Amino acid sequence: MDLSIVKVPVELQAASPIERGPAVGKNIISYDNKKPPTLPDALGVYTIMPSTNTADAPHPLATPAIAAELHAGLQAPGAAISPKFLYDALGSKLFEAICELPEYYPTRIEAAIMERHGADIARAVGPGATLIDLGAGNCAKAAALFPLLHPAQYVALDISADFLRDAIDRLRQRFAHIEMTGLGLDFSQQLELPGVVRPEKRLFFYPGSSIGNFTPTEARAFLARLRAQCDTDGGLLIGIDLVKETAILDAAYDDDLGVTAAFNLNLLRHVNRLVGADFQVPQWRHLGFFNEAESRIEMHLEAREALTVTWHGGSRRFAAGERIHTENSYKYRQPAIAGLLEQSGFQAVKLWTDPQQWFALVYARALPA
Repeated sequence: MDLSIVKVPVELQAASPIERGPAVGKNIISYDNKKPPTLPDALGVYTIMPSTNTADAPHPLATPAIAAELHAGLQAPGAAISPKFLYDALGSKLFEAICELPEYYPTRIEAAIMERHGADIARAVGPGATLIDLGAGNCAKAAALFPLLHPAQYVALDISADFLRDAIDRLRQRFAHIEMTGLGLDFSQQLELPGVVRPEKRLFFYPGSSIGNFTPTEARAFLARLRAQCDTDGGLLIGIDLVKETAILDAAYDDDLGVTAAFNLNLLRHVNRLVGADFQVPQWRHLGFFNEAESRIEMHLEAREALTVTWHGGSRRFAAGERIHTENSYKYRQPAIAGLLEQSGFQAVKLWTDPQQWFALVYARALPA
């Protein structure tokens, strides 16, 4: 395979010099939204953040911003760690396994919606989009759309740059005719796409109901940031999980095999590596349940006994039964979806769902600013 060098606009080349970490793969740009990419190295690879694969790292590898975020969350009255820290290399693989579980319906139903309504989705979106895959993971969901949408460019974004590199490499072998770029970054707080991303007809693809990880207020702000990154020819294709029976929701986030528990507990090992913490996994248990009053799934890690955790720059005593809140997944009712999108600068054009109305896939166009 020929290596194409990613060119950086002149205005980005003047950015302050940075120390390069290990290369993360061909055309994989890894950066933290604080500084734009500078010139590529000999392989055409940009690396501003350290690699996310910290399994063998002897020292903490968190950037100051990440270390401060984790410290603040662990010291908060109700301890919390952002769900983005679930997705190190192992966490990403565990989530792939979750998607294969019979209890975890979102992936299966969303795929069925895309298969059943693929032609209609293609007519609504049209060809030649710049397909921007948010939280791409193994890129499989977006790849299923390639034969339908015929994108001019595919841009995969994921916090786990190493996992993304492998996925992009595999995808290039199947779709060599599509221009592909990977961006290893945390897009949950802010998003400013670099110049390597085509400005024309940007279509943000946000499947799997990941929007549910945000509170409704945060979701509006997040979607508004997406709107700011596209023109009026842009759009959004988003998966949204719908309210359903509590027993179905509880089982989806606390499966019989314990894969979701392993996924949640692995977060502790990731935090250990990032900030030199001394979490002991056997001292914690996974909890996942639907909070009907808040219309959200909650995931927590609960201390099995009284214990103390230390990390670089801090420590905390946890009582037996005290929890760390690790994830929310808000569930929506259909009438609320159009309002959420309109308040964020998008207009819902088409909504597709399954016969049981458990899940919705929505295409929305950017409204004029």
